Amino acid sequence: MRPLEDIRIIAIEQYGAGPWGTLHLAELGAEVIKLEDPRTGGDVGRYVVPFQEEEDSLFFETFNRNKRSMDLDMSTPEGRSVFEELVQVGDVVYSNLRGDVPERLGLTYAQLKHLNEKIVCCSLSGYGMTGPRRDEPGYDYMLQGVAGWMSLTGEPGGAPVKTGLSVVDLSGGFVAAIALLAGVHAARRDGKGMDCDLSLFDVALSMLNYPGTWYLSEEYETPRTNSSAHPSLVPFQNFAASDGWIVVACPKEKFWGRLTEALARPDLAADDRFRDFAGRREHASALLPQLEEIFLTNTCASWLERLVDHGVPCAPVNSVGEAVAEPHALARELVAETEHPRFGTVRQIVSPVRVGDQTPPQRRAPSRNEDAQYVLGDLLGYDESKINELTKAGAFGLDASPA
Repeated sequence: MRPLEDIRIIAIEQYGAGPWGTLHLAELGAEVIKLEDPRTGGDVGRYVVPFQEEEDSLFFETFNRNKRSMDLDMSTPEGRSVFEELVQVGDVVYSNLRGDVPERLGLTYAQLKHLNEKIVCCSLSGYGMTGPRRDEPGYDYMLQGVAGWMSLTGEPGGAPVKTGLSVVDLSGGFVAAIALLAGVHAARRDGKGMDCDLSLFDVALSMLNYPGTWYLSEEYETPRTNSSAHPSLVPFQNFAASDGWIVVACPKEKFWGRLTEALARPDLAADDRFRDFAGRREHASALLPQLEEIFLTNTCASWLERLVDHGVPCAPVNSVGEAVAEPHALARELVAETEHPRFGTVRQIVSPVRVGDQTPPQRRAPSRNEDAQYVLGDLLGYDESKINELTKAGAFGLDASPA
């Protein structure tokens, strides 16, 4: 068995952050049942361009492998009754909705514990279920702004810049997954479930990390740096070679000596101005132009080979295409294939979460409502007559056909 095969998650999730959290749990074996609202065409991620046709998109595929899908209109009494029966056989009700919505939809522990005392109600929202911003929608780029990330990103004197990826969303999903697993563990130990109130704002603010500590303790505003340089360690940044860019880092004193050897510049090692962290930072304006001039004299491949031979931390600045083709990525089996009826063979990057020595099987993301028969018939034990009755009552959408 895979590690989480005994966990069932009822997911009212959409777009990125929420589905990203359950994706990793699904790859570890958890059964994730996505309840999609037929009134809105299901998860909005199905319609994200490019590479989108009808109710399928490569964006949706990325976030929803190994899950199940069922249409359910929870605004109807009949749809709500189906949901409540799922709560009774589930371990978690997981949602990523605006902070005020879980309570309005009846998704909190206080509202569901009468159905299942051990249910864990996990909410991932923009700003959380409390506080003055609770009712506001929160999206990744907005959170990068309000949490101070953009003030740290970009070149000195330039406009505020977001990160190249939706890091708040993705980190929020990971944090929600950790909280969810902790909640299930405690519920099984204590016989009582709980609410898990996660917010992208909390995640983004916590990831300010040491710049946050520096400001809170010393009111020090971490400045932007040229060439994506580290705010305190020198050298630790991008350098242009003759044909591209590389990253070179000296996070320990021993690496500075190795770097000067690799560059064949013993004079730099002997210069008292550059002998330690503090000196190199103080005299960065004298040191960095010399290093920049040196790295421009040869190619990325040549420098990387030399630096690796001398044990200096370094890496190429790859494109996405170069990154996914890295021999190390292939050796780590980070790229998997699934077969899709519309897109054919879809190649994706798998979850980095590894437990044990099993390679988890990969299943494409579900079509909307693909697993209705499994959920209603196999899991809940509804017969054809009951399914037809619920269908006519609009539990699965006004235009639904019997599952």
